[in-house]
Parts: sequence; structure tokens; C-alpha cells
Amino acid sequence: MRNNPLSRPKPLSGFPEFLPAGRFVENRVLDVVRTTFELHGFAPIETRAVEPLDQLARKGEIDKEIYVVRRLHAEAGDADELGLHFDLTVPFARYVLENSGHLAFPFRRYQIQKVWRGERPQEGRYREFTQADIDIVGQGALAAHHDVEIPLVALDVFEKLHTDLGLPPVSLHVNNRKLLEGFYRGLGIEDVTAVMQRVDKYDKIGPAAVTELLTRDLGVGQAQADACVALAGISATDESFVDDVRRLGVDHELLDAGLEELASLMHVARASAGGRLVADLKIARGLDYYTGTVYETLLVGSEKLGSVASGGRYDSLATDGKNTFPGVGYSFGITRILAPLIGQKKLGASRAVPSAVLVAVDSEETREQAIAVAAALRSRDIPVEVAPKADKFGKQIRYAERRGIPFVWFGAGHDDSVKDIRSGDQAAASPETWTPPAEDLHVAVTAGG
Repeated sequence: MRNNPLSRPKPLSGFPEFLPAGRFVENRVLDVVRTTFELHGFAPIETRAVEPLDQLARKGEIDKEIYVVRRLHAEAGDADELGLHFDLTVPFARYVLENSGHLAFPFRRYQIQKVWRGERPQEGRYREFTQADIDIVGQGALAAHHDVEIPLVALDVFEKLHTDLGLPPVSLHVNNRKLLEGFYRGLGIEDVTAVMQRVDKYDKIGPAAVTELLTRDLGVGQAQADACVALAGISATDESFVDDVRRLGVDHELLDAGLEELASLMHVARASAGGRLVADLKIARGLDYYTGTVYETLLVGSEKLGSVASGGRYDSLATDGKNTFPGVGYSFGITRILAPLIGQKKLGASRAVPSAVLVAVDSEETREQAIAVAAALRSRDIPVEVAPKADKFGKQIRYAERRGIPFVWFGAGHDDSVKDIRSGDQAAASPETWTPPAEDLHVAVTAGG
């Protein structure tokens, strides 16, 4: 039976797939993220890819972006419809409810998984992407100091990614939705959520366009709209924003609470943040489950991508009717950060294969000895592969060059030597003692222009 040839497949937009060098970059980034989370006491979990559709569509305004999952031969009356999760917060809420009896609160979790959204693909926005989330969740209550802890963990991650792997530095922006809601209510505005959603577009469309959205779409008065835009223009790296807000002449008890919380956060974090934490009164976050502090993060030099990591405080992650689970969390858009940088060759890998050494094969009769040399090197954690074909040494060297392998091993147990094919240097070596230079042992992330 003949196989039918396949035509060249067309790529699916919004589903990025890295070449091996890009995947090495992603793995190294995830290693830094994972180890830093654990240094701060966060424990790993993983949740299923699907959730009941009615649960996914319950929070926020994202129901049109959900990918629905059905069996090909499903029949009417089969189990409830399922959808792929569009973030990691909704499945985490379900996980906390199901496992609350086995968790010690405050519960600190991290989760690194794929998520799916059916939105229009563009640079920095994808239909399938990897997120890395941290959350601290309490039972009944959660202390306000955790709102300070979350951005400091995030800045620790980004600082290591910058210094160790060459990723761009970041600026982490923080606001408080109580501050926003109190300010708008103090102006006499009732539909505060709608105003937040318009003001949240400030960076994309500018203050004049936001003013027009408020007056034209929502019927907000001109003076009220001007005050909303004036508030959105306030930012500071210390507590000085409080005086700027007070000068706008708006009073409300919720505004007072939000100002106090945000000022306290900035005061405590200032010593550790080093100017990278900015009180930015225009950010609100689109999803409606945030109730207090909110965070957004920009890559310095790539601000046009928008926020690449975000999060905030929510008073009710989940409730079982008796207990409420408030929390504060933060989500790193791993693919959103890496795909543009890898695609623009601003990040790469020192080679596209893990192998530091290719063991040459003199003839197929000596392949067993070559395999033994490779095993001896691997026992000391040196990545090795054996040549796929016994051939002239020149051809085996060219094979290593094509693969990006820096060293070729000759002899296989008899007059062994190793050649650095970049410099041409060759020296006698023993598989029990030889080690490549540290910079060649493993694939390294490289930063381009």
C-alpha cells in the first residue's frame, strides 16, 4: 500500500514553534523562573488543560476567546461542554476549592503551562502560549504585605533573566483599583468598571482619545472626563503621587483606602526595587476579578509590546459558600516575552544541539568502542553523540560543523585525541579525565543586537 504524499503544510498563525536554538532559550528562561520561584517558597502544581465551559466563561469578558473541546463522535446528551483554559487563574481557583482540605494557607503556588485564546494573532499576542504564574492565597483573609512581596519576586526573576541571560530590563508598574473606583465615585460616576476599561487604553490611544471615549460612549461630563485623564497621567517611583492625586480635589473613603495601600506598597518596596517599580495611575487590568493592587510590566526598549507580565489582588479567588479564598498573583507571559526577541534575533543560543563532542567512528567494526567512549564522557555529564556513519574523518568533521558541535573525538579507545574544530587544535585525551571548557560544556543563551 502506497503512502499518499503530503503537500507542504501551511503554518497556523498564532501557534509559535521555536527551532531548537529558540527552544534552548525558552528552557533556560524557564529554569531561571522555576528556581527563583522556589527560592521564594512557591510550590509547583499543574492543572488539566480543560475546564467546564460555563466556568471558563464566568469571569471577565473573555468568553468569545475560548477554544471549545468536543469529541469528534460526541452525541447529544454527552458530558458537559469543555473549553481549553485561557489563563491559569480560573483552573487554579477550581484547584483550591477541590484541594483546600490538603493545603496549608497562605498557600504559595507556581504553575508553568500552556494556555489558549482564540484572538487575532499579532506580535506579542498568540493563540497558544506559555504562562508562568505565582499566587499567594489565604483562607478567609490575606495580609496586605503580600501585595508588596509579589512584585519583588517578579523583579528578582527579571533581574536574573537580565544579568544571566541578557533579556532586556523591565519597568514594573503598579496601581490600586480601590484608588480608581474611589476617585471615579468621588466624581459622581456610577459605571466605574466601564470607565476603568476605557482609561486602561491610555497608553495605546492617548489621553485625547480616552477623553472622547468617556464623553461619547459613556456620557461622562467633560469636567469628569478631564479629571479621569488627569489622574491617569500621574506616575512616580515613590509616594509623591499621593499629593498629586490630592491636588485634583476629589474625596471618597475608597480613594483614601487605595491611596494608603499603594503608598504603603511603594514605601516598603522602594529600597529593593531600585527605581524599577512605578506607581502608574492609568493601569486597571481588564479582567473584573481584580479588587485592589494591580501590576503591569514593560520590557525597556520594547514598550510597544505592552504589558508582558501582569496580575493583582483579588478578594475572592473562589468560595465554597463557607470559606472565601482571597489572593494576590502575577503572571509572566513567557511566549509573549520570548517570541519577538527570538524572532528578531535579539536572543539566541550558542549552538542548536546539546552535544559538546562528536565521537568519530573509524569503521563500523569499532563503533562499539566509540559508544564506550561516549558513555565514559556522559558519566561525567558531558553531552556527547556518536557519529551516525563511519566515514572519512574530514566528512565527520564537516558533519560536526553543520551540527554546531565544537569538538570531535578520534581514536575510540586507541591513541585517543580530541580536536577543537574551530581552532584546529588537537591533543591527546582520556575519556576518564578530559573536559571541555566551561563555556562549551552546555548550550548558552546569547544576546544579539
